[in-house]
Amino acid sequence: MTLTSPAHTAVVQVLPLAKDLDENKVTPGVLGFVVFAVMGIAVWMLMKSMHRHMEKVDFEETPPDGADDGKKPAVSAPPAPSSSAPAPEGKNSGPGV
Repeated sequence: MTLTSPAHTAVVQVLPLAKDLDENKVTPGVLGFVVFAVMGIAVWMLMKSMHRHMEKVDFEETPPDGADDGKKPAVSAPPAPSSSAPAPEGKNSGPGV
């Protein structure tokens, strides 16, 4: 009469189930699951952080001082230099000159 450990009994019972698997089939296994789970947790943490930062952003514009109607005054752009104006003294008027 021999005594068997619980681990030995479990291996003997599970071993026939392992033979049913195709030995030529490749599966991701536990390592694949762990990598996938870590990537999922990392994406979740990044999205949570992004949401926290986006909550801090204030998108509402304040009206400028002195505006009666609440509209922002138009910003005038500086005039573009015309090609007919002479170049200032001491400055080249273009490439190759």
